[in-house]
Amino acid sequence: MKPEVNCVSVSHSNQYIHRSLKRYQESSRKESEKSVKMAAANFDAKHIFGLKPGVAGNVCYHDEQTIVYPSGANCVMYNIDQKTQKFILPTEKSEGMTALAIGPNRRYVAIAEKGEKLVINIYDLHNNRKKRSLVQPPDIKATEYVSLAFSPDSKYLIALTGKPDYTLLYYTWEKSKVLASTKTTNPQTNNPVYQASFNPQDNTQLCVVGNGIFRNFRYSEGNLKAFNFQKMEPQNFLCHAWVSEERVVVGTDTGKLLLFENGEIKNEFNIGASLQDKKQADDDSSIVTIPQVTAIVAYSKGFACACGPGTVHLYEKTDDKDLFKKSKQIKIPQDNFSSYATKAQQQIITCLAISPSEETLVASTDQSQIYHIQLPSADLGKSEGDVVQFETLSQSFHSGQILGVDICIRKPLIATCSLDKSVRIWNYEKCNLELYKEFPEELFSIALHPSGLYILVGFNDKLRLQNLLIDDIRTFKEFNIRGCRECTFSNGGHLFAAVSNNVIQIFSTTTFEDVATLRGHNGKVRSITFSNDDTKLVSCGMEGAVYEWNIFTSKRIRENVEKACSYTGVSVTADNKTIYTVGTDKRIKELADFEVVRNIPVGDISLTTVALSHSGRMLFGGTARGSVWSFKFPLTMPVDGKPTWEEKPGHGMAITKMKITYDDQFLVTVSEDACVMLWKLRDQEARGVSKRDKDIGWTEEILITKSDLEDKNNQMAELKQRVQELQTENEYQLRLKDMSYNEKIKELTEKFIEEMEALKTKNQVLKTEKDKEEARHEEELTEKLEAHSRELQDLESANNQKLMLEYEKFQDMQAKMNRLQEEYDRRLQEKDDSKERALQELTEYFETRVQDMTAKLEQAHDEAQQAAREYEETKKQIEEDSDREILDIKNKYEMALREEKDKHTKLKGEAGITQKKYEGVQKEIKEQKQQIKTIQQENKKHENTIQNMTKEIENQIKEKQERDDTIQDKERRIYDLKKKNQELEKFKFVLDYKIKELRKQILPREEDIKKMKEQIQEMESELERFNKQNTQLELSIKELTQKLKATDKEMHQERQKVRDVEAVVKRFKTDLHNCVGYIQDPKMLKESIKALYSKHVQEDITESASVDADIQKEYSRQREHLERSVASLRKKLAKDSGIHRADNVRIMQENVSLIKEINDLRRELKIARTTIHDLEAAMGLHSKKAKKDPNSVQTISFKAPSVMAEQELEEKNKIIEMQRMEIRRLREEYDSGGSRPPSRPSSNPKLPPMEVA
Repeated sequence: MKPEVNCVSVSHSNQYIHRSLKRYQESSRKESEKSVKMAAANFDAKHIFGLKPGVAGNVCYHDEQTIVYPSGANCVMYNIDQKTQKFILPTEKSEGMTALAIGPNRRYVAIAEKGEKLVINIYDLHNNRKKRSLVQPPDIKATEYVSLAFSPDSKYLIALTGKPDYTLLYYTWEKSKVLASTKTTNPQTNNPVYQASFNPQDNTQLCVVGNGIFRNFRYSEGNLKAFNFQKMEPQNFLCHAWVSEERVVVGTDTGKLLLFENGEIKNEFNIGASLQDKKQADDDSSIVTIPQVTAIVAYSKGFACACGPGTVHLYEKTDDKDLFKKSKQIKIPQDNFSSYATKAQQQIITCLAISPSEETLVASTDQSQIYHIQLPSADLGKSEGDVVQFETLSQSFHSGQILGVDICIRKPLIATCSLDKSVRIWNYEKCNLELYKEFPEELFSIALHPSGLYILVGFNDKLRLQNLLIDDIRTFKEFNIRGCRECTFSNGGHLFAAVSNNVIQIFSTTTFEDVATLRGHNGKVRSITFSNDDTKLVSCGMEGAVYEWNIFTSKRIRENVEKACSYTGVSVTADNKTIYTVGTDKRIKELADFEVVRNIPVGDISLTTVALSHSGRMLFGGTARGSVWSFKFPLTMPVDGKPTWEEKPGHGMAITKMKITYDDQFLVTVSEDACVMLWKLRDQEARGVSKRDKDIGWTEEILITKSDLEDKNNQMAELKQRVQELQTENEYQLRLKDMSYNEKIKELTEKFIEEMEALKTKNQVLKTEKDKEEARHEEELTEKLEAHSRELQDLESANNQKLMLEYEKFQDMQAKMNRLQEEYDRRLQEKDDSKERALQELTEYFETRVQDMTAKLEQAHDEAQQAAREYEETKKQIEEDSDREILDIKNKYEMALREEKDKHTKLKGEAGITQKKYEGVQKEIKEQKQQIKTIQQENKKHENTIQNMTKEIENQIKEKQERDDTIQDKERRIYDLKKKNQELEKFKFVLDYKIKELRKQILPREEDIKKMKEQIQEMESELERFNKQNTQLELSIKELTQKLKATDKEMHQERQKVRDVEAVVKRFKTDLHNCVGYIQDPKMLKESIKALYSKHVQEDITESASVDADIQKEYSRQREHLERSVASLRKKLAKDSGIHRADNVRIMQENVSLIKEINDLRRELKIARTTIHDLEAAMGLHSKKAKKDPNSVQTISFKAPSVMAEQELEEKNKIIEMQRMEIRRLREEYDSGGSRPPSRPSSNPKLPPMEVA
């Protein structure tokens, strides 16, 4: 009876403890809810992986390091050097970007967006602020803008709308005003128009191209007027670029480049024909498609154009008539990570951009990829067949709808799969692509193992478990599950679940056995998630059911079904009590114990997925239009129509999946627009959430096959051997060079001494020659001065005579000119008189003709009226006669009917004749009008003759001016002769200066010799000093590495001590808390305190005293044996450590000259830190399992028995008491058999026994 009483008392105490704990938890929860404000979590976009195709001009340069491109619903400013991004967010109710343009001053960007109204937003790139918004004019019915362009001074903007009207709008964007607009296409054919641009030197000149359209427009007086019309066969012009102020290069869909100058074709380049010939030569059987010119960009040396799959052609300026010549060809490289390596080369390049310094060319493709190349390196490629290759900018992106995403626990990795048949592994801390591979089969789902070493991929035919190697993804195991749309690993990684239509299968990751098959859904399963302890699984399906499954029994535990809703996403809290679901009913539901607690409507937008943070404080949802919602948590119903969530735009299409990292720092969203978006999270108090200890880094383990490792080791060994050989060879070459240089120095010194002596002798000879030359020069100078004075006098006399002659000629010419002027005036007067007379005669003649014509016109009108009257009278008479005849011939009906028909036909003929007469009169009227027009044209011709006569008068005036110019030229000649005299005097001064310089050049050479010797000595001293510094630095590096290792060891020892002490304190606290529970029962309290004392102070003193002598001897013998074995192991460890230390010292001495050794030491330090983190994490996991173990006595003591099953509880309490007794008996046997060797305290809830001296 005593055990039963004991069990009853234990059950009552457990009930009391449970009730008190429950009250304490409820009070703490209420206090926490009061203290935490109900607000939505803050989140901001950090990085976007992806490019939006189909946007006109979707790649532009802001500066030398920053490019601008659209991604999702945002416009991204990507810094190439720092690998960072800034974002320009879209406007509200925007349906996506359609065109992009950056001004020539690189300060403003224009973004065209479509929606209810077309909008062009202009942003300042220095601060990302919106400057202006240009709204669609009311008379424009287009649905999108297809092209934008800034003027050369960035003050004006042109926008080309799409179908149906294809209107060109000319804005002064700073005033938000449309200056002019015009239709660019023919309204009858309504051919599409593709691109519009400004002349690079003229704000008023524009160019527009389209299908059969090439037009130049000029803005003047508020209108856009077409000019330079070109008569040519219509072609489909796809793109164009201005290469100068007057020349435009235009590309067609047949692979032709047309060079226009002032609207006329200057030259034609047929790239498409040459590419077709090459393809036919390579493969005669293949069907060759005509390549199109899809993009053109101009720069100072020429222009670049994209023609053919993945190919860019560079053209440079020349001096010949062709003006441009093809210099080289740039191609997209093959993708070695794809199953079809040449697939990447088949991409179509849609946009080209050149950096401001014209050193980098960037290209974007229709498969959402961005490539770049350094143009100086492209110039180096001329020697390699004139073909160079692009490089991927930052990393490659997805090009199809992303269907699956998952996140790793132990590494900062994201795994995604897409309809482009590729799997990509991203690093969300470094924001780069770690690994990717393309497969030949379609992919539907993906899951990433918590360790980050394996992925699970659902293919069209099978489910495959694959290894993530260092540079490849290889299949390890296949499962016969076709078209798996959902798969996930458990939190511990030991299980994974896969969905096939409406069946969920769970497998073991280690044995690959089918652990459970969950059947119960009637529709397709859309989302699955494991509970925090991996014992349960929650799933939702399209039939409106949410089920909770027990993995071990394969049975459904709880359920909630709403047939009116098709669920698309589910998320579960850490305690597995609350579930959040979204579906097609445009609501978010909160389920508590599988009962709908809150059913919140979200408006007209349907949510596609939902994600809950691991801390349980943040809730996010993804919408069908690509935006992300952060809900106020806990969920509440909207008040007064105000939403209880915060919305931020992110993607351009529906979000398919979203995940939150395990440290709650980042949110990852993927969408149908092929973009992966990374969001930085902050909780309600705007603090960065971080669960991960800063001292514990990410694991850096990777998988590599043995063959690859051996190959890499062999390569490393070969490279090391090669380095040693190169070092010895370089040392040998240096010695040879030193010897050769020493010999050269000796030769140079000897040669220099000889030259010095020769120069000294030459100097003496030059001095003597100089004296002679000075004397001779003085004599020649005096002679030349005398000759110069004589020549000057002769020239003055001759020039004076010539001047007199020229003056006489000038007077004659002036008189002649006066006569010609008088004669010209007389002729002009005569011409004016004759013109007036002819004009009077012509006016009189044409007036008479006009009068005659008007008279004839009036007569024709009268005749027409008279004919009409006659017709009416005849018609009346015929009707009267016909009436009389009908009344007279009623009896002879048939005969009369025939006669009436004949008469009727005759009357029709007569009416036709009168109608023809009327038409003839109208033709005559038209001819008279044409004659009047011809007369007016003749008048215009006469006016042109008058204008020609005035031009002749102007030509006569110009001749007079030319003769005046000839007189001025002769006066200039006289002035030039005077200048020659001055130059002769300067020549004398220059000769004197050269003589002085020859004297000065002798002295500096001796000074240069001295300086060179001093420099050689200084260089030798510097070389010795550098050698000493190198040796000192090597010694300091060795000392620092040894100090670092010592400090590392001390740090690990101190951490281990702290952990051990914390574990002891924690166990003591838990035991003390259990004792406090018996505070109302003195007996139980006394017993528990005794047990606590015996457990933590002196546990086995009394029991060990009663042990037999033989058992004590056996215990001492076993202990001595263990101590000897420990001592021998310690000696062995010390010996091995000494050997390893010697090896390490030897390796350090051999490789101290290489800089790579420092990097290796840093890498070893990181690996050591990660191993510490692994050990700590493993210990933490064991402690959690010990706490959560349902079989432990401590946790069972906190569970309250059910009121409905008291008998069952009593039986369980009996079992617990029996287990306690069994534990005591086992402890006694263990203590009597001998204790364990002394070691550090383990993570078990019981301390080791204390040893008695």
